[in-house]
This record gives sequence, C-alpha cells and structure tokens, in this order.
Amino acid sequence: MSKFTHLTEDGQAQMVDVSQKVPTAREAVARGKIVLGEKVFQAVVDKNIPKGDLFATARIAGILAAKKTADLIPLCHPLPLTKVEVDFSLSPEDKSLSIEARAKTVAQTGVEMEALTAVSVAALTIYDMCKGIDKGMRITDIRLVKKTGGKSGTLILE
Repeated sequence: MSKFTHLTEDGQAQMVDVSQKVPTAREAVARGKIVLGEKVFQAVVDKNIPKGDLFATARIAGILAAKKTADLIPLCHPLPLTKVEVDFSLSPEDKSLSIEARAKTVAQTGVEMEALTAVSVAALTIYDMCKGIDKGMRITDIRLVKKTGGKSGTLILE
C-alpha cells in the first residue's frame, strides 16, 4: 500500500469513494473475550444476573451495534447488512466468556468494522450488566479473525 486511502493529498481525512467498485458478497468474523472472574462467572453459569438475560441482551446489543457502525466510526460506509450473528462461549479454565460476531453483506466495501463493533458492544454490554457483581472484569483480545470477498479475497487470521 503506497498511501493512506482515508487521507487527501494535504492530509485531510476523507471517506473513500467506492462508487466504482463492484458489489460482491462479503463476510467478516471477529472475536473478543471478557475475563469475568470467579463471582461473575458463577453468576453467569447460574443465570443469576440481576439486570436480566445476559446473553439475549448482549446479542441484541451486538447486532444493533453492527447496524449502527457507520454512525459510530466516522469514515465507515453505511452498509446493507444481510446477516449479523453474535455467539458466546464460556471458558471455565480462565473464568472468561468468548464473543464471536459474523457480519455479511453484498456491497462495495467490507464488513470487518461491523463485526468488530458487534463484538465490542456485546462485551461492553456484558460488563455493564455484571459490574454490580464485580467491576474487575477485563475486555481483551478483540480482533478480526476472518474476512472474505472483495478485491483482496479471503484473509484468515486465527
């Protein structure tokens, strides 16, 4: 890459013009983790979260966040999302909760930011819903693990 596409010649931020690109099917998968600690982990396992259904709330928050990505990240293009999934898995070994988001579209630009935003907001929602039990939780390892479609094709980073 010879230059930054989001900067003009004089260094001003700009939204990249994708109008000449051909729409293609695109998909991105992102993951992250929230280290809960013993007390929160047990409350999650026991489904004893005072604020309500943790997984349903975090899933909806992640899906909504993916849909609002262009409103949150200044230079992102608004995309017609065709699918957003947010899933969770508990890890007793380190008392953590893993989050995975998958976003799909047929568009002129990728959905990596939508998947990453879904994971981030789902993790923040989990923190918010559990902070009354223990504020020592840590959100970690948010990253893109896969993207398909577009000119650059498939990228797997797992």
